[in-house]
Amino acid sequence: MKEITVEELKKMKDNGEDFQLVDVREDFEYQMSNLGGELIPLGGILIETDKIDKDKPVVVMCRSGKRSAAAVMQLEQQGFTNLYNLKGGILAWADEIDPSLQVY
Repeated sequence: MKEITVEELKKMKDNGEDFQLVDVREDFEYQMSNLGGELIPLGGILIETDKIDKDKPVVVMCRSGKRSAAAVMQLEQQGFTNLYNLKGGILAWADEIDPSLQVY
């Protein structure tokens, strides 16, 4: 499984790179704090594969990196090859990039 760090994700965002950010947390978690990704909770990830781009890099994120890793594994079994797990999830983002972000 390919992974990227929050620093690499910040660079991608800052450079305006063309990629999709998918957040696999639950709605209430997303409402509290998010990085602007598309919300597709882990439980529905295989039902909503049509929302996930196959032609550009897709960064999958959650709170700590565990649920997103599970999502990446499930999607790779469906043939996706363009996925990156965000190491440390939103907790790492709050810790290393934006300490003002509300996390739980």
